[in-house]
Amino acid sequence: MKNFIYYFLVAVVFISIGWFANFAYHLPRNSNPIAAVRPTPLAKYTIENLSKISVAPSEIQIGKVIKDNPNFTSYEFTFSFDPKFANGPEKTVSGLINIPKGDGAFPVIVMFRGYVDQTKYFIGEGTQHAAEIFAKNGYITIAPDFLGYGDSSQESFDTFESRFQTYTTAMETLKSVEALKEAPLKVGSNTIKTDGNIFIWAHSNGGQIALTTLEITGVTYPTVLWAPVSKPFPYSILYYLDESPDSGKYIITHLADFMADYDVTKYSLTNYIGNIKAEIQLNQGTNDDAVPFTWSDALDKEFKDATVSASLIKYPGADHNMQPTWSVTVANNLKFFNDHLVK
Repeated sequence: MKNFIYYFLVAVVFISIGWFANFAYHLPRNSNPIAAVRPTPLAKYTIENLSKISVAPSEIQIGKVIKDNPNFTSYEFTFSFDPKFANGPEKTVSGLINIPKGDGAFPVIVMFRGYVDQTKYFIGEGTQHAAEIFAKNGYITIAPDFLGYGDSSQESFDTFESRFQTYTTAMETLKSVEALKEAPLKVGSNTIKTDGNIFIWAHSNGGQIALTTLEITGVTYPTVLWAPVSKPFPYSILYYLDESPDSGKYIITHLADFMADYDVTKYSLTNYIGNIKAEIQLNQGTNDDAVPFTWSDALDKEFKDATVSASLIKYPGADHNMQPTWSVTVANNLKFFNDHLVK
């Protein structure tokens, strides 16, 4: 009988401890000591923390020819790095690079695409057409696919880490392009030189990546944005939930967990606009059904309030892909890049 009572009491104690621990774990982090020690592996990806990281360049490897044009050649490229910046396992990022034909050292435009369905994606999609115009005019263009796309390695299984690693991929791309000034590209037996001029072009969600990366790095590369997603995080995700197959159920569930552990304001580009040191050309169609033109109006005001050098160009009747004013938009972009070339 004594043994029964003893084991019964032990069981009650352990069940009580388990119940309390589970209850405490799910309280807000600042409400109890148990929640306060929960692991926060994504804290490293706040804008402030990423800005403290010293990024080492990766070697850009030129692969197969994708297209041969009289004025340029399109190649697949790859580079490898640890997207966590923790000296851990490396992953490979693929992408499309256009290299003008002819001698000389070329300026470089780094291009960040917007959202594309993974099942329909091909290397260079979202930047290819504008990139070809720039390449015909003497610019190397380089557009990473990002993890999970093209021939890149698998993205993180954590939906938010996957998002934040687009920033680390962008940071690595820029740092690797910077290194080309001293260590030129090798294309077969040829050496391709860059002249030190680096620019950024980005569209839609790629604009969100570009803005965040500018805030993290503080680089001064003149930047062209097409209809950037520029609202606070996580509203910038929630706005598009109706486009998800499950109407956003998966994202909402994970967002609730994320917000229980992290301060979302530290991941929101709208809180760090003043960090931007690059000059920006902001392009926006007034008939855009993906990024409302009022977003770019508000962003332009935020730039002015933060004394960021920026100009907003509106295209009456143009949609999210700048149709029917695409050619005019690209011409304005090219003029912006040409005007900012440092000889």
